[in-house]
Amino acid sequence: MSLLVAIPNRNIDKLVAKLHEQLGAEHVQIWPDISRPDDVTMVLGWQVPAELWQQLPNVQAVSSFGAGVDGLNLNAIPAHLPVARIVDNGLATDMAEYVLGHVLFHKLNMPRYVSQQQHQQWRPKRVKPYNQVGMLGFGQLGQAIAQRLVANDFAVCAWSNSAKNNTDGIVHYYGEDALEAMLKQCDYLVNVLPLTEQTHKIIDEELLKHLPNHCVLINVGRGQHVDEDALVEALNSGELAGASLDVFIEEPLRQSHPFWSTPNVIVTPHCSALSQIDAVVAQVVENYQRLCAGKTLLHRIDREKQY
Repeated sequence: MSLLVAIPNRNIDKLVAKLHEQLGAEHVQIWPDISRPDDVTMVLGWQVPAELWQQLPNVQAVSSFGAGVDGLNLNAIPAHLPVARIVDNGLATDMAEYVLGHVLFHKLNMPRYVSQQQHQQWRPKRVKPYNQVGMLGFGQLGQAIAQRLVANDFAVCAWSNSAKNNTDGIVHYYGEDALEAMLKQCDYLVNVLPLTEQTHKIIDEELLKHLPNHCVLINVGRGQHVDEDALVEALNSGELAGASLDVFIEEPLRQSHPFWSTPNVIVTPHCSALSQIDAVVAQVVENYQRLCAGKTLLHRIDREKQY
């Protein structure tokens, strides 16, 4: 039995070294140099080529390299294979702090002052009175963000596809029909949805029209959640007041992209929540050992929901 690491276009030297340390080099193979395809029982992957699965006759399970599974191309993975994701509690803390920081950044008029400094201007302005944060997505990360915002005296409402139990202090909306009602209340809209076929480009021209003109978008989900052309148009027309964007359809963001120069847009390099390599390795190793022992994988996703 062996674990295949299939993560193209990234430096995985530290990851592989730690896997060798814990599992032994004989139990780890690296794509595309698969010397023993019949031995592979588990794949740790991200952006995995679709043709890989035909080369692995004995694979039994798949683990995403990230908290999401949108980088796995689920449609290409045989339907009978269980798929697990990484759950890092530190990610929730980091992302909650990122979102709180950016909500305050916009509330305190900081984009305005950064621009004024570049032009040596001195124009004070009162803090914005807006205090209502709307959440798109209310899973583990969304709940952590919402709790941090509530603890800092923001009013929070959240929308998800289905009902949730942990909603203390938070107004919860769920189902497609309830989304519009929540959007109309948002001073800040935070996206932390999983990326699925249903949520692809959910933040489009139609959704943006339901937001107040003073609303600010904070996207820490995936770049593919956003119709980027529609967002640029909304920002340039004044239909939306600003945005903090940490994820993009194309990463790194190309130099010619209008987000770099659109007023009131803050661009960050997909840094809101970076996994600790030790936490990733610990979960991958545990799931590999569970597979070897015939036990159920931890943090399995629902293949139909895609999260």
